[in-house]
Amino acid sequence: MRTGSGAAGELPVTWASRTERADGKTSPEELAAAAHSACYAMALALRLGEHKAVPERLAVTAAVTLDQAGGVPTIASSHLDVTASIPGLDKTAYDAVIGEASDLCPVSRLFAGAKVTVSATLGPGS
Repeated sequence: MRTGSGAAGELPVTWASRTERADGKTSPEELAAAAHSACYAMALALRLGEHKAVPERLAVTAAVTLDQAGGVPTIASSHLDVTASIPGLDKTAYDAVIGEASDLCPVSRLFAGAKVTVSATLGPGS
């Protein structure tokens, strides 16, 4: 697998890396998780900027789950873990911005048929 931009280089993809063991290879689900976390981070940064909130630290990871639906492999869920340190932003405002970013991220909308969840932690100094 190669990306059109060449940014990711060539990535080997196998069925075993998808369902059994990675062995240094990737899977479509891992790539979807990377796309989801990057997209969500961009949406969150945009919304934070609109609220004049500047994060000292912002980390987003995603875990995509492959399951069976109707006897075929299906992406069933994507869970985002968001950790941020944002001075001057309280938990209520943070939670509101988290929701706004969820609505804005196009990859979240791509997973509309899957369960998308977000765990958001506002770190010390916020």
